[in-house]
Amino acid sequence: MHNLGTVFEFEVIRTLKKKTFWITALSFPLIMFAVFGIILLSNQATEDAVKDMEKQQFTAFTLDESGLIDSNLIAAMDIKSVESRALGISAVEQGKIDAFFYYPKDLSKGIEIYGKDVGIFQNGRYDTVARIILDESVGRTIDSNTKTAISGNTNAKFTIYKDGQIYDPIKQMIAPGLFLVLFYFLIAMFGNQAVTSTTEEKENRVIEMLLTTVQARTVIIGKIFALVVLAILQAILFIAPVAIGYAFLHNQLALPSLDLSSIPFDWARISMATLIFSASFMLFIGLLVAIGAATPTAKEASSFIGIVMILIFGPLYAASLFISSPEQPIVQFMSYFPLTAPIPLLLRNAAGTISIPEVMIALAILSFTAVIVIRIAVRIFRFGALEYSRKLSFREILSRR
Repeated sequence: MHNLGTVFEFEVIRTLKKKTFWITALSFPLIMFAVFGIILLSNQATEDAVKDMEKQQFTAFTLDESGLIDSNLIAAMDIKSVESRALGISAVEQGKIDAFFYYPKDLSKGIEIYGKDVGIFQNGRYDTVARIILDESVGRTIDSNTKTAISGNTNAKFTIYKDGQIYDPIKQMIAPGLFLVLFYFLIAMFGNQAVTSTTEEKENRVIEMLLTTVQARTVIIGKIFALVVLAILQAILFIAPVAIGYAFLHNQLALPSLDLSSIPFDWARISMATLIFSASFMLFIGLLVAIGAATPTAKEASSFIGIVMILIFGPLYAASLFISSPEQPIVQFMSYFPLTAPIPLLLRNAAGTISIPEVMIALAILSFTAVIVIRIAVRIFRFGALEYSRKLSFREILSRR
């Protein structure tokens, strides 16, 4: 194992020198900044369009059969009333006015709006003005509380208590829930790199020279440690642009303000999330490395990634069940079966629907499985390193001495 540092250093430096690593790592930040830029331009264009529409004036007639429209309001807006619906429509057809608003006796049938075409986007100004007239007219006849209740804009403030203390279940999920997002991102973005990390030497035919000086166990463990470090680097490159964009552009992007001081940090949940994340990540990195060691080429190895992704992220389809009915047998099975456990455990831990004894049992199973998988990966690499044309069978791996 004295060559472990050499293998680790070589694997990290070799990967960092690859253009594909940086393209993959920086693609998300670049996409994020591109999205931010598009949103900024879109918001600016929308604001400019609204200002232009505000400056534009148009002539209009109205006919109110509902009895709700305030005559003083439409007079102030220089909108005239007509005697019949037919006259209003005819005036628009002949180009005498720009728009005609008809408010029927039964407003459940809807307001009728007729207008001269001024472009697909600016035609919406007629509907906006017609609704403003109705809202303002009705609003003048009732008090503010009644208006708020009718409009459905009444806010409700919830205060939830748990164990005699104010408790916000949504905010409680934020900090431990970040580990679920990070796990998803790293496996999705780094899975292919983990699989191909053990096939490159085979395809380049340098594995023979490598194994004459370094033990197979040292190579595999060194590669796994290198993958962990590279995954952490990718996580930083993933989080940094999001944090920077939010810190400096959240007002321009109309993003909701987030008060970090209001987010509770349940260190027990965060600690459990860290342990679950670490054991799960090591398990699946070991599994992907083992797949790469058992296959002769990166192309063949990549075909197995889909199966691994289904095992990892398939439980997401039952996410609501993990929170609402954690006692269900299917939830218990997926929480303890190591190949499906990461998502259920991380989600249940974030939602607080799993007990500490359950976490400890699941962690023991995950950690034990991770060690076994890594040992199998070493064994596969030892006997499959020189197999350039075929995949090793599971029976063959176990029967070798």
